[in-house]
Amino acid sequence: MSKTETTAETAPDGSEAETTPEARDARELGAAGSQLSTAPREESVVGGPSLGPIGWIRWFWRQLTSMRVALILLFMLSLAAIPGSLIPQNSVDELKVQTFQEKHETVTPIYDKLQLFDVYSSVWFSAIYLLLFISLIGCIVPRTWQFVGQLRGRPPGAPKRLNRLPAYTTWRTTAGPEETREAALTMLKRRRFRAHTAGDAVAAEKGYLRETGNLLFHIALIVMLVAFATGQLFKSEGGKLIMEGDGFSNTLTQYDDFKSGSMYDTDDLEPFSFSLDKFVGTFERNGPQVGTAREFEAHVSYTADAGGKERKAVIEVNEPLEVNGSKVYLIGHGYAPVLTVRDGAGKVVFKGATPLLPIDNNITSTGAIKVMDGYRDKNGKKQQLGFNAFFVPTFAGKGNGNMFSQFPELDFPVLALTGYTGSLGVDSGLPQNVYQLDTSKMKQFKDADGNKLAQRLLPGETMKLPDGAGSVTFEKDIKEWATFQVSQQPGNGLALAGAIAAVLGLTGSLFIQRRRMWVRAVRGADGVTVVEMAGLGRSESAKLPEELGDLALTLNAEAPTAPEPDPDPEPESEDEAREAAEDTSVTATTTGEPVEGAEK
Repeated sequence: MSKTETTAETAPDGSEAETTPEARDARELGAAGSQLSTAPREESVVGGPSLGPIGWIRWFWRQLTSMRVALILLFMLSLAAIPGSLIPQNSVDELKVQTFQEKHETVTPIYDKLQLFDVYSSVWFSAIYLLLFISLIGCIVPRTWQFVGQLRGRPPGAPKRLNRLPAYTTWRTTAGPEETREAALTMLKRRRFRAHTAGDAVAAEKGYLRETGNLLFHIALIVMLVAFATGQLFKSEGGKLIMEGDGFSNTLTQYDDFKSGSMYDTDDLEPFSFSLDKFVGTFERNGPQVGTAREFEAHVSYTADAGGKERKAVIEVNEPLEVNGSKVYLIGHGYAPVLTVRDGAGKVVFKGATPLLPIDNNITSTGAIKVMDGYRDKNGKKQQLGFNAFFVPTFAGKGNGNMFSQFPELDFPVLALTGYTGSLGVDSGLPQNVYQLDTSKMKQFKDADGNKLAQRLLPGETMKLPDGAGSVTFEKDIKEWATFQVSQQPGNGLALAGAIAAVLGLTGSLFIQRRRMWVRAVRGADGVTVVEMAGLGRSESAKLPEELGDLALTLNAEAPTAPEPDPDPEPESEDEAREAAEDTSVTATTTGEPVEGAEK
């Protein structure tokens, strides 16, 4: 019969009741088999008596705080986090969300209703998170108090029938019962058991670190949940694109984009600053990993506070610069072609480096150059200019396919421009993407043949605008830029501590076995001491009989096995029997104690 089978037993009222082997063992072993775990007792209402309001509340609370429900909620939380990894989130990048919504107009309304663009602040994600939090706390608090009570108490006394335990051995010894129990107590304490003498037996217990590890694992889960909440409420995260030679001060107006938790105060921004002195990037030129970055470093100068001493540092991928609790990560890299725009009179109306955004691993880049002020057409009328730019650091050559870069470094840089004139729409008050050109109110330049004006430029070349509208020069100086992310994550250290504690706790709960040992020593009917040893653990394990055998061998050295009595002694002669009877009569008379058979 397996352990999951049930049998029918006769109840006190004469009816039959189903019971499991575990329940029968618990009744027969009594306190000896109880409290090997702090897990709460599972209750079921199926087929049971009807419950009142208080009973139902208690039943729901037991279900919510059970380990089974906690694991289900943890699994549900993991599943709920998947959309946050696959779908762009407003809390991370609103531009990506906007682009996704423009490309997927059909599913966008559905995603909005399901709050899939704000997964981690959605109602359903928060509900799972809070239920898991309550479940873990409700599970841990009573188990902790119960475990503390077990630590303060003593191992329970030995059950009446030790031979019913899964690990059992016995032998007869010449040592006395008290001597044997004393030797057993000393041996078990030497093996780091908590042991004491209870009646005619020594009770011992070991493996409390198993339950400690179990509780530590659950507490660690709570710590990680608190760390996650702390990080979401008090975090700050901002991005900044910096070109070589430019700098950044950690103020809100300096960020290109900035996100923070609902309880973060922008006055808490650390007053540090840094400048990008030089970006160094080298890439593999041969082999299967061609184009892979070998060096990717940002050399910066920074000050930890206002008016502080300037220091040098190198920021690499996954090696941020840490300043007063804020971490500066190197995120990306690209190129910024330097352009000079002149009007029809030859006056310079724009000169500067314009960063372009990479679209592939070889840093093929796109962007927009916007001339908002200072330009006048040939009639002296104020106009605005805009240019769509497409840049490749290593051009494959004319006639060798599309204009995509063949390598990330500046081996053969080429810039393709298309020009527009009109209104850029920057005065409308609506926010614009600096890397995109709104041509709805602009007119594209056309060449002498009436075709749309577009031209590829090498460094140092100039594109003439038609009808004396001016010119655009691609300067030989090409600057590099780097993007940085400045983060404050107050919950990271707490999350790391929780993760380490969870691993340690799980290791202890999996590999440490909590078990109890009993050694009973009583004098038998023939006057020889009978020793019984038995062990009980939370689950069947081959190590328990092995440990019991090792303890029995050690104790046997102190209480050696008594020789077995001769089962078939030789008959005595009549003379020997008569002498023995006379000796017995004398002894009985001397001591004054009757001895059975003395007169025979």
